[in-house]
Amino acid sequence: MDGIISAWGKILRGIKPNLSIELTRECPLRCPGCYAYNDNHLDGDVTLRSLADFKGAELVTRVKDLVQRHDPLHLSIIGGEPLVRYRELGEILPWLSARGVYTNLVTSAVRSIPLEWAGLRRLLIAVSVDGLQPEHDARRTPATYDRILRHIAGHQVTVHCTVTRQQAGRQGYLEEFVAFWSAQEATRRIWFSLYTPQVGEVSAECLSVEDRLRVAAEIDALGARYPKLEASKRMLGSLVAPPVSPQDCVFARTTHCLSADLQSVVTPCQLGGTPDCSSCGCLAAAVLTAVGRYRLPGGIPVYRMLEWSEAIGQRVAKVRSLGSPRAESGRTHTIPVRAVTD
Repeated sequence: MDGIISAWGKILRGIKPNLSIELTRECPLRCPGCYAYNDNHLDGDVTLRSLADFKGAELVTRVKDLVQRHDPLHLSIIGGEPLVRYRELGEILPWLSARGVYTNLVTSAVRSIPLEWAGLRRLLIAVSVDGLQPEHDARRTPATYDRILRHIAGHQVTVHCTVTRQQAGRQGYLEEFVAFWSAQEATRRIWFSLYTPQVGEVSAECLSVEDRLRVAAEIDALGARYPKLEASKRMLGSLVAPPVSPQDCVFARTTHCLSADLQSVVTPCQLGGTPDCSSCGCLAAAVLTAVGRYRLPGGIPVYRMLEWSEAIGQRVAKVRSLGSPRAESGRTHTIPVRAVTD
């Protein structure tokens, strides 16, 4: 409840409470269906791999500046592969912890996660695992099962699997996955998302409506037997009945998403491009949708309060901007985009 009240206070001041940063354009993996490297992830002809990104002290300084400017309650650090910049994260993460920022670091665990991070408050490390070992290793080499198990030792991580049609079509597959990762000492929680296609996408990953309903029912049943599995009925209800558009999505409306140049805005949400909202399986969207649909005393849904608060916040932000000093020149300071050859 404290988090909701704090977020509400920021929205009333015209500030989005969540910030998402693609920390780097680099990733040693080439995963099928990765939204970040889709050609339409960013606007125009710009792609993640073509952006100018940062490293070393410059990256540390720029990330700290962003956080101080946006003052988020929650920060998602995604990629690319964030552990490519593990040295810089070694400075950034303790600083975020000291500021009291809830931080979600999403990684493939392709390299060892420094043990010093295990004691950081308000840090959640989410490790992406694409199914059982044979399928995962084929899709996500070099971040194989063997490497993940070595690299997460000494930590308490959240294992996050995005369910695709290949997995949904095999009876007992999800339970085998949950049983394996529940037995690992380093596993604190297990999350499932559903694959979210782009509008018009036809691929082997895409789930049918029947697949989505069956998977949600299976996760619901597994939740009763595996305590580490996140299987809230409200969240599962939002997975099978997602918001119909970004304008109806609490996650999209409350999260400011930046790509690896720390300037390009990813729209309409963290997925970028033109996601098919009718088939959205984003866990973050599902959780916040469940919050938005919750009815307060008097029967008013939280999302209606969000709409009213946003309207007030927009007016507050406008008034604040009128009192801000004008820039010394009308020029826009941009970070150059350069071509990259692999």
